[in-house]
Amino acid sequence: MRNMMFTKVFILAGVACATTAGASTPDAWKDYDQRLTKACIAASGLKDAKPVGGPIQYDDRVPVTALVLAGRYPQKHMKNRPGRELCVWDRKAQKAYVSEADQLLPK
Repeated sequence: MRNMMFTKVFILAGVACATTAGASTPDAWKDYDQRLTKACIAASGLKDAKPVGGPIQYDDRVPVTALVLAGRYPQKHMKNRPGRELCVWDRKAQKAYVSEADQLLPK
Protein backbone atom coordinates (compact mmCIF):
# COMPACT_ATOMS: atom_id res chain seq x y z
CA MET A 1 0.00 0.00 0.00
CA ARG A 2 2.80 2.39 0.89
CA ASN A 3 4.59 1.68 -2.42
CA MET A 4 1.37 2.38 -4.30
CA MET A 5 0.97 5.77 -2.59
CA PHE A 6 4.61 6.63 -3.33
CA THR A 7 4.09 5.71 -6.99
CA LYS A 8 1.00 7.94 -7.27
CA VAL A 9 2.82 10.90 -5.68
CA PHE A 10 5.83 10.32 -7.96
CA ILE A 11 3.64 10.23 -11.09
CA LEU A 12 1.71 13.36 -10.09
CA ALA A 13 4.95 15.22 -9.36
CA GLY A 14 6.32 14.18 -12.75
CA VAL A 15 3.20 15.39 -14.54
CA ALA A 16 3.33 18.73 -12.70
CA CYS A 17 6.99 19.22 -13.63
CA ALA A 18 6.41 18.29 -17.26
CA THR A 19 3.55 20.75 -17.59
CA THR A 20 5.37 23.68 -16.05
CA ALA A 21 8.73 22.93 -17.66
CA GLY A 22 7.27 23.22 -21.16
CA ALA A 23 5.50 26.49 -20.48
CA SER A 24 7.20 29.78 -21.31
CA THR A 25 6.41 33.22 -20.05
CA PRO A 26 5.31 35.99 -22.42
CA ASP A 27 8.62 37.74 -21.71
CA ALA A 28 10.56 34.62 -22.70
CA TRP A 29 8.66 34.41 -26.01
CA LYS A 30 9.25 38.13 -26.63
CA ASP A 31 12.98 37.67 -26.01
CA TYR A 32 13.02 34.61 -28.31
CA ASP A 33 11.24 36.53 -31.10
CA GLN A 34 13.70 39.43 -30.77
CA ARG A 35 16.74 37.11 -30.97
CA LEU A 36 15.21 35.30 -33.95
CA THR A 37 14.45 38.55 -35.79
CA LYS A 38 17.89 40.02 -35.08
CA ALA A 39 19.67 36.86 -36.30
CA CYS A 40 17.53 36.63 -39.45
CA ILE A 41 18.10 40.29 -40.36
CA ALA A 42 21.85 39.87 -39.76
CA ALA A 43 21.93 36.83 -42.07
CA SER A 44 19.85 38.56 -44.75
CA GLY A 45 21.34 39.94 -47.93
CA LEU A 46 18.55 42.49 -48.28
CA LYS A 47 18.86 46.19 -47.53
CA ASP A 48 16.48 47.45 -44.81
CA ALA A 49 15.22 43.91 -44.18
CA LYS A 50 12.15 43.67 -41.95
CA PRO A 51 9.94 40.74 -40.89
CA VAL A 52 6.74 40.19 -42.81
CA GLY A 53 4.17 38.67 -40.46
CA GLY A 54 5.14 36.64 -37.45
CA PRO A 55 7.38 33.65 -36.85
CA ILE A 56 6.18 30.22 -37.93
CA GLN A 57 6.94 27.74 -35.15
CA TYR A 58 7.50 24.07 -35.97
CA ASP A 59 7.28 21.44 -33.26
CA ASP A 60 10.33 19.77 -31.76
CA ARG A 61 10.39 17.01 -34.41
CA VAL A 62 11.61 19.74 -36.80
CA PRO A 63 13.33 22.16 -34.41
CA VAL A 64 13.18 25.25 -36.59
CA THR A 65 11.29 28.51 -36.75
CA ALA A 66 10.67 30.27 -40.07
CA LEU A 67 10.37 34.00 -40.70
CA VAL A 68 9.73 35.84 -43.96
CA LEU A 69 11.77 39.02 -44.52
CA ALA A 70 11.16 41.83 -46.99
CA GLY A 71 13.63 44.44 -48.12
CA ARG A 72 15.44 45.69 -51.21
CA TYR A 73 18.28 44.17 -53.19
CA PRO A 74 21.45 46.20 -52.56
CA GLN A 75 23.28 45.07 -55.73
CA LYS A 76 23.61 47.79 -58.35
CA HIS A 77 22.30 45.58 -61.17
CA MET A 78 19.15 44.81 -59.12
CA LYS A 79 18.28 48.53 -59.15
CA ASN A 80 16.91 48.57 -55.57
CA ARG A 81 14.11 46.15 -56.48
CA PRO A 82 12.02 44.72 -53.64
CA GLY A 83 12.84 41.21 -52.52
CA ARG A 84 11.80 38.55 -50.04
CA GLU A 85 13.79 35.97 -48.15
CA LEU A 86 12.78 33.02 -46.04
CA CYS A 87 14.81 32.75 -42.86
CA VAL A 88 14.96 29.40 -41.10
CA TRP A 89 16.22 29.56 -37.51
CA ASP A 90 17.76 26.35 -36.21
CA ARG A 91 16.73 26.36 -32.54
CA LYS A 92 19.36 23.81 -31.48
CA ALA A 93 22.32 25.43 -33.26
CA GLN A 94 20.96 28.97 -32.65
CA LYS A 95 21.78 29.84 -36.27
CA ALA A 96 19.82 31.59 -39.03
CA TYR A 97 19.83 30.47 -42.67
CA VAL A 98 18.25 32.55 -45.43
CA SER A 99 17.13 31.76 -48.94
CA GLU A 100 15.63 33.92 -51.66
CA ALA A 101 11.85 33.76 -51.63
CA ASP A 102 10.73 36.26 -54.26
CA GLN A 103 7.99 33.85 -55.33
CA LEU A 104 6.15 35.13 -52.24
CA LEU A 105 5.80 38.56 -53.88
CA PRO A 106 2.58 39.23 -55.79
CA LYS A 107 3.03 39.47 -59.56
